[in-house]
Amino acid sequence: MDFQQKLEEYAELVVKVGLNIQKDQPLLINTTTDTIEFTRLIVKKAYEAGAKRVDVNYTDEVNARLFYDLAPDDAFHEFPKWAAMQRDELIENKGALLWIDADNPDLLEGVSIDRISNFQKASGKALANYRKAVMNDEITWSIVAMPSEKWAAKVFSHLEKDYQMPALWDLIFQVVRIGDGTAVQQWKEHINHLESRATLLNAKCFKKLHYKADGTDIQVELPKGHIWLSGASKNGQSVPFIANMPTEEVYTAPLKTGVNGYVRNTKPLVYQGNIIDDFTLTFLNGAITKVQAGIGEELLKEFIQTDAGAKYLGEIALVPHESPISASNVLFFNTLFDENASNHFAIGEAYPTCVEDARGLSHEELENLGLNTSIVHEDFMIGSADMDILGELEDGTMEPIFLKGTWAF
Repeated sequence: MDFQQKLEEYAELVVKVGLNIQKDQPLLINTTTDTIEFTRLIVKKAYEAGAKRVDVNYTDEVNARLFYDLAPDDAFHEFPKWAAMQRDELIENKGALLWIDADNPDLLEGVSIDRISNFQKASGKALANYRKAVMNDEITWSIVAMPSEKWAAKVFSHLEKDYQMPALWDLIFQVVRIGDGTAVQQWKEHINHLESRATLLNAKCFKKLHYKADGTDIQVELPKGHIWLSGASKNGQSVPFIANMPTEEVYTAPLKTGVNGYVRNTKPLVYQGNIIDDFTLTFLNGAITKVQAGIGEELLKEFIQTDAGAKYLGEIALVPHESPISASNVLFFNTLFDENASNHFAIGEAYPTCVEDARGLSHEELENLGLNTSIVHEDFMIGSADMDILGELEDGTMEPIFLKGTWAF
């Protein structure tokens, strides 16, 4: 297949599998001006699949940076009401939401931490209804990516400029199974494989997981009625979709107050256009009590103060070290990809779908079940080739889940 044919297959995969667009369903796309050609292709495929209306919100990297550099301080305590209303209308109309990520990993490098933090808090509060819809899978939502020149230059800095974008395109096509015209079928088989892993874990009903690796020794309790899920989700109308493409994980929610020990990251965290790396987090009764970081320590400390739930975990995810993305031996500087090369945790809000009968509950009800609530949800990577994970059963028996970075069963 030539490049244009691969692009067509990618767009078709996004629409038919990632979003699974239904007849007369509205679609909202959030992306950057770097993706215009690919976005237009997805819009075309969406209408061909029966979408009623497709709207696109484009952001421009230069304008985004100018906002953070030049806007007055009080602008970072506000979030546009129209943007929240647009998403609320999409939820009301049972629409689908797509992010096409082509961000520059260093976009906000050097920006005041206060500005980043204040705008994070303002947007989190304004989009509370939207966040609830996404976290509960009330609507269809999906995140995919395409290269931008600055992102490609970051990933393939050792290549000459003319080869950077093609190299990143080739790698993205590879990890989302594009290239021989069978991507849709390959994804069905892949999801079935992940579902089988989740089924095995659910049958075990582990009460606690023990993680050990270089720089990591941590225990994570699981709430009663927890559910292991794969990358396949179903919206409020029971229509399946894939939230992240690529996806290699099975995941669940931890007990909010049941995390104890310390964990070291194994890949950089790109947060709000800044890189945080070489960090260790120490937990006691679920809360982060100590933060040490070689890069971005101040930003990481500020992030976990976003709200009361930002110092607790909301997700634990299992990804074998030999996953296709890990096997590429490429650091993407993009969480969508890097989290699928590594076991990871997420700081912040838990997915209510990860506990029986928790979908749609209020924050207070979720907290009573032991689930964390927050306006943030940020994944960070902890997996490695030397990581062992043991599962503790109700009777105290220990069973291996991961040995040396891969599945033990």
